[in-house]
Amino acid sequence: MSRDLLTSEDDELQLYRHPDGILEIRMNRPEARNALNQNLRDKLFAAYRKFESEDEWNVALLTAAGKVFCAGGDLKEMAENSLTIPGRDFAPWFGINIDVTKPLIAAVQGAALAGGFAMMLNADLVVASESARIGITEAKVGRGAPWSIPMAPQVPQRVMAEMLMTAEPISGARAYDVGLVNRVVPDDDLFDTALQLATTIARNAPLSVRAGKATVRLAHEYNREEAIERAFPLWDHVYLSDDAQEGPASFRAKRRPVWQGR
Repeated sequence: MSRDLLTSEDDELQLYRHPDGILEIRMNRPEARNALNQNLRDKLFAAYRKFESEDEWNVALLTAAGKVFCAGGDLKEMAENSLTIPGRDFAPWFGINIDVTKPLIAAVQGAALAGGFAMMLNADLVVASESARIGITEAKVGRGAPWSIPMAPQVPQRVMAEMLMTAEPISGARAYDVGLVNRVVPDDDLFDTALQLATTIARNAPLSVRAGKATVRLAHEYNREEAIERAFPLWDHVYLSDDAQEGPASFRAKRRPVWQGR
């Protein structure tokens, strides 16, 4: 695996550059089950903004060090700070306090609980390992989960109700069955599978990929007629781009396309 570390080895959030413009965002608090303390939350905000704003990056891959993806908010820090209502800027929640137009893939191993599940929900695609345990566990510690609203279009109503009210995690296999994850693989295959998926996407025309992501959002946020009306102009800049000419030209010349993102 070829990757370059862009941060220091001991940072609580590490960034790696992979080929094809893939940015790996790696939570690195394995001793704390990658719990979301203030420092890690701030660095996640910064990493997502870097990914969105810099042309170098096509796809982001959210990963975690150790055997746990993310156990949620740092309860020790919350207790020390006597946290009451977390503000809407408490953690990066897509569509709530930060927007990212490029695709994000989460590679989930072990527990993805509470805020960890929220990080997973941020992703467009999710690869989970067979060891994954995914849950909204706030009710076990008297906390709340307003961030769970985006899962509503993804799962049946009663599945969401059960997860919120029982606070019991579900397996990766169950998450796959109800549509919360795209693939479930053996633990040892998790990263390679997620990276392969990211590479496949990164080699496609970037404007088409981003418009595809936006189209999915339109389809879930608007009724059919309004979504269609919004989708057609959304794709106009794709059809009119240089890349829309490059695709057929490269096919005719039997070569790999060279995308410009314009």
